[in-house]
Amino acid sequence: MTMRLRRRELLMAALACGASPRVVRAADVAVYRGPLFDAHLHYNEEAFAPYPPAEVYAQLQRSGVRAIVANSRPNRGTQMLASARSLARAAGVTVVPFVRLYRNRADYSGWFADESIHRMVLDELAAGTAAGPYRGIGEFHLYESKNANAPVARSLMRLAQERNLVVLAHVDDDAIDLLMRHAPNARLVWAHTGIGGAAPEKVRALLSAHPTLRGELSYRPGLIDIDGQLGATWRALFEEFPNRFMVGSDTWINERWARYAELMQQARVWLGGLPAPLALRVAWSNAAEWYGLPMPA
Repeated sequence: MTMRLRRRELLMAALACGASPRVVRAADVAVYRGPLFDAHLHYNEEAFAPYPPAEVYAQLQRSGVRAIVANSRPNRGTQMLASARSLARAAGVTVVPFVRLYRNRADYSGWFADESIHRMVLDELAAGTAAGPYRGIGEFHLYESKNANAPVARSLMRLAQERNLVVLAHVDDDAIDLLMRHAPNARLVWAHTGIGGAAPEKVRALLSAHPTLRGELSYRPGLIDIDGQLGATWRALFEEFPNRFMVGSDTWINERWARYAELMQQARVWLGGLPAPLALRVAWSNAAEWYGLPMPA
């Protein structure tokens, strides 16, 4: 099965499991108006021409996004955003660069056993970016959880733990346990908190078992209801684990860039239903504290 077909199946499952929110006017509900940290942003090569860095930073500024985790295929995309320092300053955006494991689409399906990927990551870490050193590794995908035990997956988890790098992983719940077994103190962000729809009870169990695990929320099935508000089960999880969740956009295709303002506004709507201190934690502080960023002025 190709990566594209696999991704399409996962997205269809996400739509089947989650609500399709109707448009909600800001006048109808409380809307979170503080800073956002986009903890899952891609600037892939397909976006370079239609969305040059000036447009990317304009979109971020319009949406009130003050920091991003940039991870791109190839890593040149992240380097482009990191090098546009004057644009970043003007927009008030901090770039937190990650090394992505993909030079091309073919790498999605076999990176975990490809030693050249390991060498590429080491080379990128040594080179750094114009925005400073890389702060993490990923996003990477494991479509079969057993591949979390493959040699490169194991080596990169241990590298992340040794160097205090954050890992962004698009994996199922079984793979979370396997990855953390290789590096129990590694800081791991679970992309989508399980795009396949891991039950909230399973999310709770994994957060309890792994203190350095965090959940990123783009595409998360069942997160919001038909009115765009946070579901009761997820609200309870946020209240139980207030320091463990982050927002993200997952701009993996250009259609996500075309809808960027809408995606961020949807997040602001459900964040607005939380108590203000908790909304700020999920929207900004949980990610910002991991990367040592201060509260924006």
